Amino acid sequence: MMSEFLITHYLWIKSFHVISVIAWMAGQFYLPRLFVYHCQVQPGTAEDARFKIMERRLQRAIINPAIGVAFLCGIFLVLTPGLVDWRHFNWWYVKFFALMGLFWFHGACSKWRRHFEKGINKHPEKFYRFANEIPTIFMIIIVIMVIVKPF
Repeated sequence: MMSEFLITHYLWIKSFHVISVIAWMAGQFYLPRLFVYHCQVQPGTAEDARFKIMERRLQRAIINPAIGVAFLCGIFLVLTPGLVDWRHFNWWYVKFFALMGLFWFHGACSKWRRHFEKGINKHPEKFYRFANEIPTIFMIIIVIMVIVKPF
């Protein structure tokens, strides 16, 4: 019964997966950029408060729901019969580890946001400029594994 549901609704599940991944990645690209600019303002100012609101809303209203929907739809896609050729699936392990890297990065951004929220940011602007590139690397690996399946 579940298999029939997954096969019947495959295109809808895939569509929502792609939409939510785009939203998640947009947030993961933007949040560290906000941190870069947040480093440039004095704690306790109106600008500091504005950045805290922007960062919290981005994470809670866009990134967190998007990661949940992407994860759920991704599980449904993996469980859809006939979708993955499990005889040639080494690419899937590479994709899975890159995905774990994105989850780690999400957690790191959450931690950094909470530090800004408490006024105890521990990193300079240059750190966040570098961190801003991390999700791009993981995204490139994931897209190549899913589309090209080189292994």
